Amino acid sequence: MPDKIQRKSGGPKPEPAKGPAGAAELLGTTTRRRTLTRGIKPKVLVQFTTQLSTLQGAGLPIVRCLRVLAGQQRPGPFRDAVTAVADDVEGGDSLSAAFGKHPHYFDPLYLNMVKAGEAGGILEQILERLAIFAEKADAIRAKVKGALTYPACVMAFAVLVVVFVMVFVVPKFKEVFETLGEGLPPITQALLDVAEVMKKWWWVGLLVVGGAYFLHKVLMRGYAYRKVMHRLGLRMPIAGILVKKTIIARFARTFGTLLAAGVPILEALSIIRDSITNVIVGEALESVHKNIKQGETITQPMAESGVFDDIVVNMVDVGEQSGNLDRMLLKVADAYEREVDDAVSTLFRVIEPIIILFLAVVVGTIVVALFMPILKVMDSLSAR
Repeated sequence: MPDKIQRKSGGPKPEPAKGPAGAAELLGTTTRRRTLTRGIKPKVLVQFTTQLSTLQGAGLPIVRCLRVLAGQQRPGPFRDAVTAVADDVEGGDSLSAAFGKHPHYFDPLYLNMVKAGEAGGILEQILERLAIFAEKADAIRAKVKGALTYPACVMAFAVLVVVFVMVFVVPKFKEVFETLGEGLPPITQALLDVAEVMKKWWWVGLLVVGGAYFLHKVLMRGYAYRKVMHRLGLRMPIAGILVKKTIIARFARTFGTLLAAGVPILEALSIIRDSITNVIVGEALESVHKNIKQGETITQPMAESGVFDDIVVNMVDVGEQSGNLDRMLLKVADAYEREVDDAVSTLFRVIEPIIILFLAVVVGTIVVALFMPILKVMDSLSAR
């Protein structure tokens, strides 16, 4: 299979990047980086890229564009970085080489697309594609984050309320029950015992939770534990489907965007592989990379990985055979981004009744346990 994908613009194919912005230097580190940026909010980079594309389209020199955009940024490291980029370009560096000196803001994907745009004389169009890509990536990230954060916050609030009731409210009832002089039902006695333990040993619970969280963070640095956790994440009911579809959508969008920009396919796979944080997907992409190096197809290792759905494998196979792999990948991305929306809605519909049921059971149990002794006393008094 050819190592490069021809751009539709008909321009020359970009040579592998050299210098500070070169892929070999950027990807030579073993540290995995998140796609787009770690140093600023994605929306800031989207706005910067969109404005740079607009100014370029208006015919302004690139140095002038960068000076204007630097003046529009808030004082801080990113503004300093844009100013430094303008100085470097004015001093004779290419735009991609100047961006490459600030990897916290401009990652390998960004740099290689800018490099391809410079090589083909289509920098304006490439910047526009980058802005669209960043905007879509930020939107899907926000949806997934909201889908997972909302139930976590609700559950955390519910637990705090239950703990408050057990520590501060239930012990007050114990004093009332002692004045009644009646034997307590087993459920009430059990509730009071639990409340007593929580009141005396609440700090132990905090230590256990904090220790478990710290241990998890330490173990996640190890490859084996991280692989197990990532596999479990993909296999979780409902939430696992959401995670899987999000990964596939991001992979297809990134891969398709790089190929459409004219980045060589092996270099594009290297960029994606080093930006994917999921170990299982990273291993699958490593197999794809090795297969292509050996002159084989993309689809076989994708199918064997178990990560990619059959429909994705088949669409990639069709795109590979027809020479329209970039278009097919972007169609896959569009389809899976819509499915992410559906998965988010499904997750909300499933989790909300579960949370309500949980609260109803816990609160109902507490209420029943607290009022049973009172009802028992009232029945005995009415019987007299």
